Amino acid sequence: MIPLFHDFDGERVLIFGGGSVGARKARRFAREAETIVVSPTFADVAFGGAERIRAAPDESAVDTWLDRTAPALVVAATDDESLNGAIETAVRKRGILLNRADQRGARDAGSVVVPATIRQDPVVLAIATGGQSPAVSRVLRERLENETYVRQAGEIARITSELRKQLQETGVDPDRRQQAIREVVKRDRVWKALDSSGSNTLEVAADVISDVIGDTS
Repeated sequence: MIPLFHDFDGERVLIFGGGSVGARKARRFAREAETIVVSPTFADVAFGGAERIRAAPDESAVDTWLDRTAPALVVAATDDESLNGAIETAVRKRGILLNRADQRGARDAGSVVVPATIRQDPVVLAIATGGQSPAVSRVLRERLENETYVRQAGEIARITSELRKQLQETGVDPDRRQQAIREVVKRDRVWKALDSSGSNTLEVAADVISDVIGDTS
């Protein structure tokens, strides 16, 4: 499998199944996509603002729901393997992205695996085992999200984005610009400045750039 990021802004996600797994998927996708969950019952947990439709579609009704919602992605998360299989068949015929939440291990071509993620906007870290062991992904996520450099990654990304724009505006050529930004990210003193207070991080980063390419003012 090759990891990809998909922008679901303005897209629709259809989830069959209102149990804890369906709820978890709904919370994940509802942060960006219009998310619809179809199920005869719903777990007493948060669904992240997803629209919940109380219905009990059988295998013959799957196409009707696909026509009705026109989703970019379908999640099959019911506790009925036969129904999940019918959902998969209907979805694949239409070339729609599919995530079968009841499958582990090897997947069919074109399958979507939803990874464990860590968000420090704009940085997103994704961890997956190809469906082999979600527990491994979960534990790795829990360990990484407590690391200082991961918690600070979003702020470092914003700082270096601003510095890159400044270097571009002052006419620094792309190769030297790339070298300078890499050095900012690599230098411990930049991360330490951010960890201590963050107030002088830009100044410390600017000093690093000056060390690499000289004064750009």
